[in-house]
Amino acid sequence: MLIRTMLGLLAIVCAASAFAQPMEFAGGADKTNVIDASTLLAKASQYHQTQVTVKGVVTKVCKKRGCWMTLDVEKGEQITVKVRDGDMVFPMSAIGKTALATGKFEVSELSLEKSRRYLAHKAEENGEAFDPQTLKNPITVYRLKPSAVTIL
Repeated sequence: MLIRTMLGLLAIVCAASAFAQPMEFAGGADKTNVIDASTLLAKASQYHQTQVTVKGVVTKVCKKRGCWMTLDVEKGEQITVKVRDGDMVFPMSAIGKTALATGKFEVSELSLEKSRRYLAHKAEENGEAFDPQTLKNPITVYRLKPSAVTIL
């Protein structure tokens, strides 16, 4: 009897996940115009301040307000999807899921000192340790200010 009940519950969970709907914010991302991440990052300066749709796997979400999430887009490269607090609230359950985000792409080349402060701030937000002196080279930050997002 217990086995039959467990199998029944397993079937219900599997069926429910098969029909899971994507989470859409502001009507959902423009899925018809997704730019390949390798193209976007290789020509980042050309796409700076332009409207694009990117696709990636969510690796981190703001724990305090859900106001940003990080997408792993290509070979360890990441794009931060950042909204004003309260415009969209990305759930922690998005981690590990594929997301599409449509919005204005921004490239910020930081000095070494600003890179250290930026990474220290991100580490603090995530409750992670970071030693600023371990960073020897400045970083480039890729950010998308989304107008719409879909989490699959």
